[in-house]
Amino acid sequence: MNQQGILLESGTNELEIVMFQVGNSTFGINVLKVREIINPLPITDTPNNHEHVEGVIRLRQEVIPVVDLAKVLNIPKSEQPEQDKFIISELNKMKVAFHVHSVSRIHRISWEQIEKPSDLSQGNLGHTIGIVKMDDMMALLLDYEKIVVDINPDSGLSVEKVRALGNRKRSTKRMIIAEDSTILRKLLQDTLTEAGYENLQFFENGKSAWEYLSSLTKEEIQSKVDLVITDIEMPLMDGHHLTLKIKESEHLSHIPVVIFSSLITTDLYHKGEKVGADDQISKPEIVQLVERLDELVER
Repeated sequence: MNQQGILLESGTNELEIVMFQVGNSTFGINVLKVREIINPLPITDTPNNHEHVEGVIRLRQEVIPVVDLAKVLNIPKSEQPEQDKFIISELNKMKVAFHVHSVSRIHRISWEQIEKPSDLSQGNLGHTIGIVKMDDMMALLLDYEKIVVDINPDSGLSVEKVRALGNRKRSTKRMIIAEDSTILRKLLQDTLTEAGYENLQFFENGKSAWEYLSSLTKEEIQSKVDLVITDIEMPLMDGHHLTLKIKESEHLSHIPVVIFSSLITTDLYHKGEKVGADDQISKPEIVQLVERLDELVER
């Protein structure tokens, strides 16, 4: 199968990452988050900026904030500013320009090549969700959603939004949740518990969730799993591949799967459809997620 054919498929457990540099370190960002890469534009300062925000740019009638990744990572400014680039990204329904020092190339890799950093990691790894292992190099995948939420907390999950739904009855429905971010696992636990869903079992990547699901007997599935919620970007096995494996399984295919990810956009919705997802909801729309869960667990 040629590479172009693979690119059009969903559920292959592969991704493409744009490699870029900040200081002497190499980082990667999922191509699905990248709208374009441009030379720096004039930046307009705005009052009361967050320390990591340089200001805003105007790009084809859109006003986009510029996040200086060197400041986020506590790395000195570029020594060759003429090589600097802006990576225009879209995540959590927001567009952001990430200011980097240079961009190299796109690599196609498997999620199996990405390891989660250990809890002892420090420095730049504190912002890292994965370490990409390649033959001749390593690159860090940053938690871009967390970087944005740290700057703008309103772009994250909110328990208060769920409380606004009013008093809700408790539910005994059993949910399996695959989410690699420790912070988001805690937020999902808080928000879904507030929404009445208390029987939650979390896994930190699609592979561990799949190993658990595939180990269950037909009888155990009936008593232990009513619905699966999965992120897309996760080390070892992504959410699209997890969804595909569930829907291809004779014993698991009846279980509703909801993809809850910052990568749910109009352009990418078809990828979740192809792997059989029952619904796809963009972070941070937690109220929409809860309302859809209500419908799926009752059907």
